[in-house]
Amino acid sequence: MTNYVQVGNLQVAEQLADFINNRVLPESGVEQESFWAGFDQLIHELAPENKALLARREELQTQINEWHKENLNFDQYKAFLQEIGYLEPKVEDYKVETENVDDEIALQAGPQLVVPVNNARYAINAANARWGSLYDALYGTDVISDEDGAAAGKGYNPTRGNKVIAYAKDFLNKAAALQQGSHADVTSYVIVDGALEVTLADGTKTTLAQGEKLVGYQGNASAPTAVLLVNNDLHIEIQIDRTHPIGKEDTAGVKDVYLESAVTTIMDCEDSVAAVDAEDKVEVYSNWLGLMKGDLSATFEKGSKTMTRTLNPNRVYTGVNGEAVTLNGRSLMFVRNVGHLMTNPAILDNDGNEVPEGIMDGVITSLIAKHEVLGSGQHKNSQKGSVYIVKPKMHGPTEVAFANKLFAKVEDLIGLERFTLKIGVMDEERRTSLNLKACIKEVKNRVVFINTGFLDRTGDEIHTSMEAGAMIRKGEMKVSPWLTSYEKSNVIVGLNAGLQGRAQIGKGMWAMPDLMAEMIKQKIGHPQAGANTAWVPSPTAATLHATHYHEVNVKDVQKGIATSEDLQDAILQIPVAPSTDWSPEEIQQELDNNAQGILGYVVRWVEHGVGCSKVPDINNIGLMEDRATLRISSQHVANWLHHGICTTAQVEETLKRMAKVVDEQNADDAAYSPMSANYEESVAFQAASDLVFKGYDQPSGYTEPILHKKRIEAKAQQKVNA
Repeated sequence: MTNYVQVGNLQVAEQLADFINNRVLPESGVEQESFWAGFDQLIHELAPENKALLARREELQTQINEWHKENLNFDQYKAFLQEIGYLEPKVEDYKVETENVDDEIALQAGPQLVVPVNNARYAINAANARWGSLYDALYGTDVISDEDGAAAGKGYNPTRGNKVIAYAKDFLNKAAALQQGSHADVTSYVIVDGALEVTLADGTKTTLAQGEKLVGYQGNASAPTAVLLVNNDLHIEIQIDRTHPIGKEDTAGVKDVYLESAVTTIMDCEDSVAAVDAEDKVEVYSNWLGLMKGDLSATFEKGSKTMTRTLNPNRVYTGVNGEAVTLNGRSLMFVRNVGHLMTNPAILDNDGNEVPEGIMDGVITSLIAKHEVLGSGQHKNSQKGSVYIVKPKMHGPTEVAFANKLFAKVEDLIGLERFTLKIGVMDEERRTSLNLKACIKEVKNRVVFINTGFLDRTGDEIHTSMEAGAMIRKGEMKVSPWLTSYEKSNVIVGLNAGLQGRAQIGKGMWAMPDLMAEMIKQKIGHPQAGANTAWVPSPTAATLHATHYHEVNVKDVQKGIATSEDLQDAILQIPVAPSTDWSPEEIQQELDNNAQGILGYVVRWVEHGVGCSKVPDINNIGLMEDRATLRISSQHVANWLHHGICTTAQVEETLKRMAKVVDEQNADDAAYSPMSANYEESVAFQAASDLVFKGYDQPSGYTEPILHKKRIEAKAQQKVNA
């Protein structure tokens, strides 16, 4: 049971109050009494507005549902949406005015990691993924094939290693070409008079085709241990060590090629985290504090060894002019707060109601980040004194304006200058996509990021148009007109609003961390589409995806995109199936796929408190799953149920059969409780069932209300059984 302390008109969970008073407020420049008084006032002022925004969502959804029940002619659909205020009037052209934006956001194009901040080890690994070994990323993944005796095996396989080295040298030839010859033929790299002198195997001396790509070096100019290059604003480090097992076999002594990889990372408090009470929130906030102060560490067992991870230091080089060059050793960190929907029992208002979790996150994560702004930590995150907050799941301009208002009040509360708090706007809800230009305008002095999200966006597409008809199969969504137009429109609207050189335009996650060869083939499409960042599931994936930004100059791509195209009408094309004459086998296949995905994720969320993990799909391919995956799958089944494509009995049978599949996939986990042992008593199975059978009634089709309720139930059970 949670113990609360009375603080003004608030009841604050004791452990949260202790954390803020004893660990966050000291050295923040904010007095304890004034903080709580201001927090109290902010909550009681903004919580009713938050509640009204949620009521507006439901009002619009009800109107849309009723319209679809009575209207089969979609010619009048757009006019109806305009009439009820779902589609807002067009706004005049403008340019965003965000200032003090770090280069990692404004100038550098590169991969972005998203990581659950409540896992200290993952968070540190993600922050340190600013730099990654290309050799390791290639050797350990399927980018390098096993053919011709190149299987990885237990020990080092020189055949595979040679393939890796050849791949890396070919990459260097493209990203930092020589005037003559190939990097594969180099016997030495030295620095002479501020230039790179390269000797080839035949004795020829050459240099870089573009000399300005040399930034600096480590070691002695005549025998550097590292050569630092830059291409498309991303850095490459050629590491040289002729005594190293790899370097001694290389004609130039190259032991590795290091790439600047995850330029930015989102430390996530939202979809990849299962945080349902004060205990969970303190864990989330504590790790964010450790990241901001630079003292977060994680100790774990790896084999027979005890390992400790800490944040990497900066990287220092001698520049071509002889002066020191310092590069950040860590990703620039965003923090993703939760959206407007959920409340949390960590703080209760004067009537005993849980306060909006998004307001709580906004205040506390910003207060924590103030330590970094003041420079009291071991490392600098932002060189410009800014705090970067991603705000997800907002519906339309009014909700974005509310976030802007919240941020301003937080700045006043904790003593930050106006617009210190920057915002990333997730374009993952239909009303935001259709009104994106107006949304960005509401935060034109704060915006540093917009990003598309296929899974959440599709979940909202299905829920919003639930009454329009049975939706096409989930796999067909990726090539549907509304989705391709949405992805394209996001870039166009962002560029039209002046985001180039001031903010990131991002794309979504590659969810298959084991299929890196396929990622290399496909994910180059993101920079080619004009996105200057895109999400990856691991540090390894970040290093591999970084090669795409060397191949594609996103700045040039963005300059070539016409920004006058209006795709709103195309985005309004609802993905209703033109025909529902699927065979029984096709229907069952769709249900099996959805049910297995739902159960595989829910069981970890509800019973283990794991918000993001690699979950095997129905074909045993590991997928990085979070709540967005769950939303699309549960809404899709709910839609087919609602329109009679399948029956309740069929879905119940499917869930039970797939529960056995998931149980088998987790058979080696000693902490796992099989769902099929007792479906009625399994909290996870009941949660999965509720997500489907109550999916129609869930606000915007979100999964959080059911998941939070069932997670709290599971935690209570586990404490009783402990």
